[in-house]
Amino acid sequence: MSGFIKDLTSVGISKLAIIAFGLGRAIITARWLGPEANGIIAALSVYPSLIMTFGALGISQSATHFIGSQKYSVDNIKTSIAQIWIFSTIISIAISFYLVRYFSNSGQDLTLVFLAVVPIPFNLFNKYNSGIFLGKNQIGIYNKINWLPTALIFIAIVLLVIVFPLGIHGAMISVIIGPVFMFILLLFKNDFIDAFKTQFDWAIIRSLLSLGLVYAIALTVITLNVKADVIMLDNLSTPYELGIYSKGVSITEYLWQIPILLSTIVFARSAGAKDGLLFSKKVAQLLRLTVIIIGLVSIVLFIIAPYIILIMFGEDFIESTQVLQLLMPGVLLLTIFKVLNMDMAGKGKPWVSMKAMIPAVIINIGLNYYLIPIYGANGSAISSTTSYTVAAMLFLHFYSKEAKLPIKEILQYSQADFQPIVQLIKKLKR
Repeated sequence: MSGFIKDLTSVGISKLAIIAFGLGRAIITARWLGPEANGIIAALSVYPSLIMTFGALGISQSATHFIGSQKYSVDNIKTSIAQIWIFSTIISIAISFYLVRYFSNSGQDLTLVFLAVVPIPFNLFNKYNSGIFLGKNQIGIYNKINWLPTALIFIAIVLLVIVFPLGIHGAMISVIIGPVFMFILLLFKNDFIDAFKTQFDWAIIRSLLSLGLVYAIALTVITLNVKADVIMLDNLSTPYELGIYSKGVSITEYLWQIPILLSTIVFARSAGAKDGLLFSKKVAQLLRLTVIIIGLVSIVLFIIAPYIILIMFGEDFIESTQVLQLLMPGVLLLTIFKVLNMDMAGKGKPWVSMKAMIPAVIINIGLNYYLIPIYGANGSAISSTTSYTVAAMLFLHFYSKEAKLPIKEILQYSQADFQPIVQLIKKLKR
């Protein structure tokens, strides 16, 4: 278990950095730009984010799976990834540009549309190649790929929004800088530039895509459930309401770093796990611990939400308080999905998530269509919490069947559940 604790500590530091820089960025954009500008930024970003999820083609996950199983050499996988990246980048940019330009109410400014799609190739490249390090269990390098761009984005946003007040344009330019830096670093320092070859290994490409496409579809459905509210607020409401919603939901996204912290390790260990049932029991143990942590944090956040919103974002965003409070129950319940799904994905079964998420997405879209015209941002928060609850309950059922673990065993606490925390405390005291 000591190796697991070491990984947990390493990933924990990375996630704390992501949270700190992310919150700093959210605070600056809120206080210097206001609700309406934040709504425009959210609308400009949602389509590229959604398309990149599918454009990633699940390559990171499939690379992790194949490297963990040692089916192909790392160099050959890197070459195939580079070749896939070129084609997926072109398609992702074209589709994203079209959607932002013609389907978003914020797509009239061509400069902003261009800035919205520029990060796509760099983000895709970084995402593709992060799976290599995760498959090799190089958690430290994997962490840097995640937190270093957020640090650079934060520095850029300080310069381009505060020091040089470029407004929305400055905020959008800032988002480009972090991924570009990481792209250059990976390209030269880690010899990815040598992976660009004209000779295709179709067997590896087919293997990466055949497994990866299932991951991509599953992740796109999951992302759609989270992003549907932004898309529908953009079309059914105002930039102001979208800005209010975006800041309320941003805090819950940082709260989700807790299960993501654990699921990152779950995914890496699961790819090479020998005893699937034993590992699933460990995942269930992690779920029970995570539910306690997020449950306690959610209660505190619900109570002090008005003060947090006021201190962080200012009086202009005080309406985000109710959005945050309405989202708390759904965020807590979706923790079940966040943790357990990584076990299924790590075992090459990402399709299990779609059984739960497709009904949840349909419910989310239907409720948003009805509630947004009446309640605005709050209606979208109600829709999200309802869909998160449905997704969590359905997935718990399907996971129980796939993992061959009774639901009672997944959720029932025991004294042994707390051993990882005890060991971590002992380690920190040394």
